[in-house]
Amino acid sequence: MKDGGKLKRTALFLKCESLSRELGITALSIILAFGVSAFIVWAAGFSVSAVFINLWKGAFGGKLALGSTLTKSTPIILTSLSFLIAFRAGLFNIGAEGQLYIGAIVGAVVGAYLHLPIGLHVFVSLLAGGLAGAFWGWIPGYLKAKRGVNEFVSTMMLSYVAIGFTDYLVAPRGPLHDAKYWANQTIRIASTAALPRIMKPTQVSMALIIAVFLAFVVWYYLFRTPAGYELRSVGLSPPAAEYGGIRIERKLILALSLAGFLAGIAGAGEVLGTHFRFIGRFSPGYGWDGIAGGLIARAHPIGAIFAALLMGALRAGGMQVQRSGAAPGDIAAVIQGLVIFFIIAPTLIRMLIRWRKG
Repeated sequence: MKDGGKLKRTALFLKCESLSRELGITALSIILAFGVSAFIVWAAGFSVSAVFINLWKGAFGGKLALGSTLTKSTPIILTSLSFLIAFRAGLFNIGAEGQLYIGAIVGAVVGAYLHLPIGLHVFVSLLAGGLAGAFWGWIPGYLKAKRGVNEFVSTMMLSYVAIGFTDYLVAPRGPLHDAKYWANQTIRIASTAALPRIMKPTQVSMALIIAVFLAFVVWYYLFRTPAGYELRSVGLSPPAAEYGGIRIERKLILALSLAGFLAGIAGAGEVLGTHFRFIGRFSPGYGWDGIAGGLIARAHPIGAIFAALLMGALRAGGMQVQRSGAAPGDIAAVIQGLVIFFIIAPTLIRMLIRWRKG
């Protein structure tokens, strides 16, 4: 019994030590990123203090600013989960943007044209968007498992297909275009399908609660269930997993399908909770942000929540920097890029080495 207690304490100590090291590396990376950003802002002839004050104001300077950060963080939580669940299986899913668009258009159609009671309508619309995204993820999963097609290429190509396809659907002559407006958009969803706002007058909706809940669901699945253990085993060592009786092909298809489901929920959540209709090219790149978010989170579902918050804050703060005139949008984008780069660079190198070895 004493030996068992010592082992538990040792394991806990090692976990705490590892966490402290990771937090220290992340903190140092953020400091370096802002230091380099400050130098670039100064070298470009802009006020460093004005830029960073507005960056903070835009992200956390009041209820509206915080609401903007949380609104932008919500889909990034889900696209980060989409990336990391595939990565845990040894796959590089960069198709979350397309899966998000497919989920959004299907969620908009179900939300607008299906007549269901309140509550049920929201659930069915979200589920439909998630399943549509899952189908879009299943395609490259099947191609990878059965034909050996590189998922990096197939998921990227399918993203362009999804965006182009939804552009056609909501174009002025498209089948889903709202004839009342010239803009590329669908009709408004029914009130019964709308996710309630939880932080008025901001756009923060129940989609945020759903995203955080799903982060814990993914964590539980990956680290507390046999199925999650098998999926991670495939990512760590496919030969060993196969030797242990795990069906590799099924796990590859499942991983990308789950990734698509999460991204599809992100898209449907944007429609049902933020815009209340599908709008062509509505995403500023939430799917691509999910890649950075997953890497910042060290491919951990709970870490994805905080990584997405950082990404959302950078987006909201960058918009304020541009609006205030403290610096042009390009400078704000450089700051965002540097922060992301400095944080993910060490992790990306380690993960890519492990991915290539796997």
